[in-house]
Amino acid sequence: MDADRISIDRASIDRASIDRVSIELTNQCSKACRFCYNASGPGEATAWQPHEVVDLAADCARHGVKAVSFGGGEPLEYAGLLDVLDALRGQIFRSLTTNGLHLDACFDALVRSAPDKVHVSIHAPGNAAEVDRVITQVGALAGAGIRSGVNLLVRASQLPEAAAAAERVRAAGIGNDRIVYLPMRGQDTPTADELGRVAGSRRFQSMSCLLACGRSPRFVAIAWDKHVAWCSYTRSRRPLARLTHAALLAALDGLGLDPCTQPRAERRPHRLPLAP
Repeated sequence: MDADRISIDRASIDRASIDRVSIELTNQCSKACRFCYNASGPGEATAWQPHEVVDLAADCARHGVKAVSFGGGEPLEYAGLLDVLDALRGQIFRSLTTNGLHLDACFDALVRSAPDKVHVSIHAPGNAAEVDRVITQVGALAGAGIRSGVNLLVRASQLPEAAAAAERVRAAGIGNDRIVYLPMRGQDTPTADELGRVAGSRRFQSMSCLLACGRSPRFVAIAWDKHVAWCSYTRSRRPLARLTHAALLAALDGLGLDPCTQPRAERRPHRLPLAP
């Protein structure tokens, strides 16, 4: 079936509403956090070829998508990342989220590719060395002219550690306008009020479903295995029939949203990537 000719229910999907697309470039990540929402780890799979990412993102840009964010896994462990950033420069807003472990080694090359935004994650706010490293890296990115910030993971069981880390980040000149406070999903999840206190009881940024599970009309996620969802955490997913904007809309048409009461990797069987 030609995905560009699939009939789509216009009442359920507004072409103009989706303006942000997240793409997991790989399921490879040397950090291998036990709480990872999609069970990324060393030796895991990569399904995307760089030209596929570029073609899909460019087609989405032509149809009104304004921004693409790259994650994983760890995007800095995706061999084609810089090629993708270079090819899409000027076509669409390009951001990425990294754990920062490989950032120092590729810093100059990444700066030359000039991503529009880079966020570095703090997964262990109680680890002073990690907090210090991320503060330094975010400062270095800003000094090189790259818009940058922090993604701070907050667990209900470690609220004092998260609050202390957040205060250190803010004291370093990285304000709440550059910090995204992310509640642990599937387990150990803080309330919105607890997250607000970690943020210093000030205006802060978090995920759009903080108060209640629900899809954002502006955002869609594409997993490392080329399956589409309204959320990065849900198991309600469909494969892309083609790597095009039209196929993206077709996959989303009528797709539900499963609440993320468990990590995504525990909620759906492993699927082989769909051949383009």
